[in-house]
Amino acid sequence: MKKITSKDLRVCYLNFFKERGHAIIPSASLIPENDPSVLFTTAGMHPLIPYLLGQKHPQGNRLADVQKCIRTGDIDEVGDNSHCTFFEMLGNWSLGDYFKEQSIKWSYEFLTDPKYLNIDKNRLAVSVFAGDEDCPKDEESASYWRQCGIKKDKIFYLPKKNNWWIAGSTGPCGPDTEIFFDTGKPACGKDCSPACDCGKYLEIWNNVFMQFNKQSDGTLIPLAQKNVDTGMGLERTVCVLNGINSVYETDVFLPIIKKLEELSKLNYGSSADVTKAMRIIADHIRSAVFLLGDRVGVTPSNVDQGYVLRRLIRRAVRYSNFLGLSKGDLIKIAALFIEIYKDVYTELDDNQNKIIEELNKEEEKFLNTLISGEKEFLRVVNKLEGSLIDGTTAFRLYDTYGFPLEMTKELAKERGLSVDEKGFNEKFAEHQKLSQDTSGQRFKGGLADSGQATTLLHTATHLLQASLRKVLGDEVAQKGSNINPERLRFDFSFHRPMTQEEIKKTEELVNQAIKDSIPVVCEEISIDEARKKGAIGLFADKYGQTVKVYTIGGVSMEMCGGPHAANTNELGRFVITKEQSSSSGIRRIKAELIREE
Repeated sequence: MKKITSKDLRVCYLNFFKERGHAIIPSASLIPENDPSVLFTTAGMHPLIPYLLGQKHPQGNRLADVQKCIRTGDIDEVGDNSHCTFFEMLGNWSLGDYFKEQSIKWSYEFLTDPKYLNIDKNRLAVSVFAGDEDCPKDEESASYWRQCGIKKDKIFYLPKKNNWWIAGSTGPCGPDTEIFFDTGKPACGKDCSPACDCGKYLEIWNNVFMQFNKQSDGTLIPLAQKNVDTGMGLERTVCVLNGINSVYETDVFLPIIKKLEELSKLNYGSSADVTKAMRIIADHIRSAVFLLGDRVGVTPSNVDQGYVLRRLIRRAVRYSNFLGLSKGDLIKIAALFIEIYKDVYTELDDNQNKIIEELNKEEEKFLNTLISGEKEFLRVVNKLEGSLIDGTTAFRLYDTYGFPLEMTKELAKERGLSVDEKGFNEKFAEHQKLSQDTSGQRFKGGLADSGQATTLLHTATHLLQASLRKVLGDEVAQKGSNINPERLRFDFSFHRPMTQEEIKKTEELVNQAIKDSIPVVCEEISIDEARKKGAIGLFADKYGQTVKVYTIGGVSMEMCGGPHAANTNELGRFVITKEQSSSSGIRRIKAELIREE
């Protein structure tokens, strides 16, 4: 195998696919554009959903990228060898062009050819879809793997839970074939396969063959164009290529671990607890740096993306206390991550001051919260009848005050008390299920369905942003949106609550544009030309060199990839139902369109 750094793997991968006719597109934001199914970009497919559904991509039908991703469903697994909250996903895409055969053969070539990764083919195993009532067994993919030289006993047929990909509950989906590295560990039994958790097989690449669009009733509708969506985890692949057991020992984490050793005067690997704490701090601060430094940007809050960010920072603070770090040491870790990544993700350098400032504020808030938590613990003890702290109380200390169960147990033990761990775990399981529901499927409906009501509301957001900028000034910039058939939600930068007069004036401007029956005109031009014309666009970087610009008379001009009405007169009456704070420096408007007979 070829020893390789993270930087070299990014370059090698993109060059491989560029030589095979793929346009290289930049990473999209970690905050999905008009995708209500998830809070974060959890896979490379999210920014490309309109193109997977048939819309023409400005860069063509063969694409490759390195996409920033955040996944929080496994946050409690972080600290082991492989789980990360933030990660980079290498991906190549076929939008109605090549399909299974070419995708599989290129994957095999990139992995095994001495010019590229030079992995021994005997160390590879693959899985394919076993078939069910929705879709037949994927013998086609298996046959291509055999043609490449993968032995029959290294091809595993697995069910939908293992070999079927869909980003949310609806949308583009299909069978996939996953590629695994055989670590050399002994099989856990006669049924050992990549579906096991025994550690023998480590997934490094996933090729999704998108053939269907899943409807809300569960129906699978064949897509007009068949697509290929692949994902290779950068960190895990670097692990494999360098013969390393943990992602935390790769080149992007080693300087961080060394710095943590220096700050804590403890040695990584000296104990399981120290190792876990250093890994969690490294992972969570890296995630926080990328969320705070994102071009869209998130700040800590009690809702949605801001809640997840706050949880990550506070968890890092808890573990920094365990290591004996001083206040401000996490800032040093953040600054080191910015230095490591700034050449690849220039937005981190651009937003360095914001990253440091928000981390400082959140650490200080949480340290005060921990003090409050200790006081609450003493109140619990003083009121306690008997010697057992019940699970509900222990969980409240965790959820409200940030006390991990271990801290509550330790404080209880000092006083001759015990904690109902089973009750705590039951409450925690309920919380975890709710968290997965809210972070993975927080919003229902939305632009992913491209329905008429949603399309009209999406068009209204263009008019809303233009009107806000006219009423409040150019300080206003879109910071996110969530649109479903019933209402739009629009987040924007502004330093104070709007007055009732400003809200009324904004409504009036939007409704005047609707009343004026203005055509919505779309043109595809270069991004430089779009900017010269004065077009604004929150997610312009994801489109590459050619963008779609939607112009609504002299009112609005935006770079955008979503669906739009043909004329503003289709929209109906625009009503702002709520204006509120979203997070520090970010306001939120909710609005509806009322069809008047």
